[in-house]
Amino acid sequence: MTDDNKATQQYLELYKLAVEMADRMSARRATANAFFLTVNTALLAFVSSRSLNALWLVALAGIALSATWWILLKSYRDLNAAKFAVITEMETNLEVKVFYDEWERLKENRPEGWRGRYAEFGAVERFVPLIFAALYAAVFISAMLP
Repeated sequence: MTDDNKATQQYLELYKLAVEMADRMSARRATANAFFLTVNTALLAFVSSRSLNALWLVALAGIALSATWWILLKSYRDLNAAKFAVITEMETNLEVKVFYDEWERLKENRPEGWRGRYAEFGAVERFVPLIFAALYAAVFISAMLP
């Protein structure tokens, strides 16, 4: 194997590793979302079945949990953005640019309506913790009122 072939093979292995790592990150992100959604749903079910005596404490815990979820999602989004930037940069040295071409097609075929742009999963999912936080804030306020 010549040095050029060896370098090409190493590059392709690194590219495959980067794609695999990005896929694993997406799977971890989905698992984290499922965890936080389950915990928040259970916590809200608990809140709805209790008296108002200690609900303010549960509501504060829910707000903290929602904030943690939002921060974790931001971290995943930032990490995924960096990973895909590296992958698309690596693709400039390949004949086929799968991720770059996919992203370009998404941008070209923008759906009509919602600000005329593709609604990325990260943009949609970041509202869920905010909705839970708003629900907990409502519980907190109602628990504090006489």
